[in-house]
Amino acid sequence: MTYPRKWIDSVTRRRAIMSSLACLGAGLTAAPAIAAPGKAGTASLTALREEADFSATPHRVYEALLDEKQFTGFSGAPAKISRTEGGTLSLFGGAIVARNVELVADKRIVQAWRDSDWAPGIYSIVKFELTPRGAGTHLVMDQTGFPAGQFSDLDPGWREHYWEPMKKFLR
Repeated sequence: MTYPRKWIDSVTRRRAIMSSLACLGAGLTAAPAIAAPGKAGTASLTALREEADFSATPHRVYEALLDEKQFTGFSGAPAKISRTEGGTLSLFGGAIVARNVELVADKRIVQAWRDSDWAPGIYSIVKFELTPRGAGTHLVMDQTGFPAGQFSDLDPGWREHYWEPMKKFLR
């Protein structure tokens, strides 16, 4: 199954983070230019959008993303997850570290997120929006402000390490 995707074109890290943070308080989504790049055009991208549908309720999807045991269950890797705003996360055995910026039960998770291979102090903003769709959930994930050159690793990584194993886990 293919997931509909949109790519956000050439947004500077600072602009993306500031737009995302400014919009959080207003409950709005940042609206930078959207484009669908060819494979050769991804090197300068610093944002992406992924969408996935799950047969589980928004509550179950939210819990899978924020519960250590469930996250470890679907990912197959160790996770330490705080369930409070401002709390920290260590995912995939420390390969990803994050801090919860905003948590709205069963609806939204916003995190300042980084790969352990990135330069110190570099974070992206990851936002999960959960919407009921029939008996299931439509998830929209926006990741903004990651380093240029990371798109080709992150884009397939979300499908491989999140959406596909979560779908199997939440059946």
